[in-house]
Amino acid sequence: MKNGKRIIIGAIISFLIIIAGASFGSSNISFGDTVMITLHKIFRIPLSPEIDARNVSIVWLLRLPRVLLAFLVGGCLAMSGAVCQSILRNPLASPYILGVSSGASLGAGIIIISGITLPLLGGFSLPLTGFIFGLATVFFVASFSSRIDKSMSNNTIILCGMVLSLFLNALLTTLSAVFSDDLRRIMLWQMGSFAMRGWTYIVLFLPFLVIGTVGILLYTKEMDILSFGDDQAKSAGVETGLLRKKLLALCAVLTGAAVALSGVIGFVDLIAPHAARRLTGSRHKYLIPMSFILGGSLMVCADLAARTIISPSELPVGAITALIGAPFFAWVYFSRRRQGGVNA
Repeated sequence: MKNGKRIIIGAIISFLIIIAGASFGSSNISFGDTVMITLHKIFRIPLSPEIDARNVSIVWLLRLPRVLLAFLVGGCLAMSGAVCQSILRNPLASPYILGVSSGASLGAGIIIISGITLPLLGGFSLPLTGFIFGLATVFFVASFSSRIDKSMSNNTIILCGMVLSLFLNALLTTLSAVFSDDLRRIMLWQMGSFAMRGWTYIVLFLPFLVIGTVGILLYTKEMDILSFGDDQAKSAGVETGLLRKKLLALCAVLTGAAVALSGVIGFVDLIAPHAARRLTGSRHKYLIPMSFILGGSLMVCADLAARTIISPSELPVGAITALIGAPFFAWVYFSRRRQGGVNA
């Protein structure tokens, strides 16, 4: 089967998963009703009188925006993971090793502890601050890496990201210990959740999604060339250092926005790109869209599990993805070692 058909089939399956995510919950609503409610709200198609008004509110105001945000966040994390694994030529690489999550967590922790609310932003002060801190962290990693290694080798970027992440995590741990009353809120934010996320969050997220996705898709050919190594890429006229900076910035935009709106949710950026490569191969023209589809679908399934396993209470989405991702991480690591080692 051609990759184009695989992507189309994946998109259809992801649509069904989104409908399932908006249908299931503490009060189950049929697939047909969910579709009709959605069509009614978007295209003003008349509703059947048998559909309860309460179900309309549940689907349109609570579940659908939550499920769509989960899909978009998962897709962005997966795309960023695919890019990081390609440009760093490391199957275990993810945007989180660049310090995005650590920077965003520190920014969110400062807002939670201080109780500061930025003018005109109100409740969006926390996600905006998290985004700014996460973005600043990646730019610092890229700038520092280029200063100590002009070619911006894979090892330099990874080590700089890991060191800065450890430093920022230490700062957040210190703040949490000093202001222990806010420890629970900080921990809950770090574990990730899509609860009480309305349509406004999706509107806020869309500009970052468009900028990051379009930017990455413009460099799919260069990423194909870069996957053969820096020497081959330079001989083909690709400026590897500049290309890495641009792609890391685009990953920072996607991941920073995702973390800021949902908290830190790991392993989706690791699992989805590997699954996408199994389906479409390594050509980024197909790998990036398939990673988005699989990452979004996985996040919707994880969120659905998080809110139904112990209903009416909820589990953190990050806990669900970690239960799936940790064994997957181990499998990738040890399988790569048997094949000759993990390249860094």
